[in-house]
Amino acid sequence: MTHDAFVPAPPPETAPTEADLVALVGSRLCHDLISPLGAIGNGVELLTMSGLADSPEVQLISESVAAANARIKFFRIAFGQASADQRIGTPEILGVLEEISRGGRLKYHWLGAGDQSRRVVKLIFLGLLCLEPALPWGGEVVISEEDGEWRLVAQAKRTKPDPELWARLSGSLATVSPAQVQFLLLPREAGHQGRRVVWEVAETGVEIRF
Repeated sequence: MTHDAFVPAPPPETAPTEADLVALVGSRLCHDLISPLGAIGNGVELLTMSGLADSPEVQLISESVAAANARIKFFRIAFGQASADQRIGTPEILGVLEEISRGGRLKYHWLGAGDQSRRVVKLIFLGLLCLEPALPWGGEVVISEEDGEWRLVAQAKRTKPDPELWARLSGSLATVSPAQVQFLLLPREAGHQGRRVVWEVAETGVEIRF
């Protein structure tokens, strides 16, 4: 026998917002992917102990797992859930940035002082993701804070600006692809935190402030 039960919706004051649901999905995906990646990493370590780690195949697997783990850690902060009272220490921030830049074309320099609100770091990481499309040939990114305003300043030999895409940060309704979803999420998250996104793209530099 089938029984149907009516479950009332939660009251408006406790109903999750669209941003909350996006963050929950991001946290769930990252959480579920970390375990299998860790298992693969453990397998590579066992191969190392058996003396097979010098083969090109094992080296490729090891590098790929390390890169995937770094990306997942970064995404977990950028797209995951972050409550107002959560904090992230400087060592963890530096560790994530170091891992994500290892073997890549972008190098990050963190100048923030002390522990930071996880919500602020989420905003910063979304901003760093926005910088990536404009810096396909690499560059140096300095992350600093002064009087409560954060600045993400990138320098490169040349940039690849996409005015229509960047206008999304200023309220444009331009369509974004899945790889560009950060341009949709950054201004929304900034608005939730009472901040406004300001940006500039030049021939050899990019800057985002909030």
